[in-house]
Amino acid sequence: MKKIILLVCAMAWPAGLLAAQAGQDGAAAFPQRPVRIVIGFTPGGGPDITARFIGQKLAERWRQQVVTDNRPGAGGTIAANIVANANADGHTLLSVSNAHAVAAAIYAKLPYDTVKDFAGITMTASGPALLLVSPALGAKSAKDLIALAKAKPGQFNYSSAGIGSGAHFAAELFKNMAGIDVVHVPFKGIPEAITETMTGRVQFFLSPLASALNLVKDGRAQAVGVSGVKRASQLPDLPTIAESGLPGYRFDYWYGLLAPAKTPRAVVDQLNREIVEIMRSEEVRNRWIALGVEPAPMTPQAFDQWVRDDIASSIKLARAANIKAD
Repeated sequence: MKKIILLVCAMAWPAGLLAAQAGQDGAAAFPQRPVRIVIGFTPGGGPDITARFIGQKLAERWRQQVVTDNRPGAGGTIAANIVANANADGHTLLSVSNAHAVAAAIYAKLPYDTVKDFAGITMTASGPALLLVSPALGAKSAKDLIALAKAKPGQFNYSSAGIGSGAHFAAELFKNMAGIDVVHVPFKGIPEAITETMTGRVQFFLSPLASALNLVKDGRAQAVGVSGVKRASQLPDLPTIAESGLPGYRFDYWYGLLAPAKTPRAVVDQLNREIVEIMRSEEVRNRWIALGVEPAPMTPQAFDQWVRDDIASSIKLARAANIKAD
């Protein structure tokens, strides 16, 4: 009898040890309840669309609810603060864009540390901007726009989706590299910024490709360049801004997912692994490209480094352009 008991214990021990280890690393039981993805912007933008689609696919995999929670305001910092202070167990995530790095550059004080209080999961997508110009200008290229702006210093305006938005920094980079004197006119969101450019009340706007793609294809908006390093597959005849008159110019919008900093590494790795698998599917690739972006999977470590690098470049540009949040 003693031999039988000892044999049973010996067989059970490895399984028990593995179960205990699984409980310690936090991955085996994840997710234990609905997962919330907090989005710092209104519905319809890149951070919202990408997060919702990934959330839907995760819910199908896990057979567990994934909720998207829009908390717009203050350049995404309201949502970021919510997640920075959430339980670090992987059940609360943050969908971010360039604005996450920009906030660290333009706000004198934030209620969280942009680097230390978050753990990168992965970049989800990236894509270029379209340089939209007012049809009234008669500009056919970035070179034309720059020449017209130089002829009337301080008289040209550019629109954005708000102070510190990606569009704001894309235009400031354009302004600095081109050496032009133009005035920033911030609006509530991207649709308003596009409308003001189309009607000629402002002279140009660097819009996310997805937001203006159909307008350009239909001839309702005029684009003279795309901000990426290569031409957009959706508009193959449209040159890059670098080709169109401003050599070396490049700007990309990016989107990604973060977790609270102390989230167990095993949970972060699991989230990365599953989300990257989703992004590598043909369905997601086709959907992303139709939206004007491409999947951009990264390791957690690579995404952390990307955010740090973008903060550094944003600080440099903010100082050069004297950009500060109100």
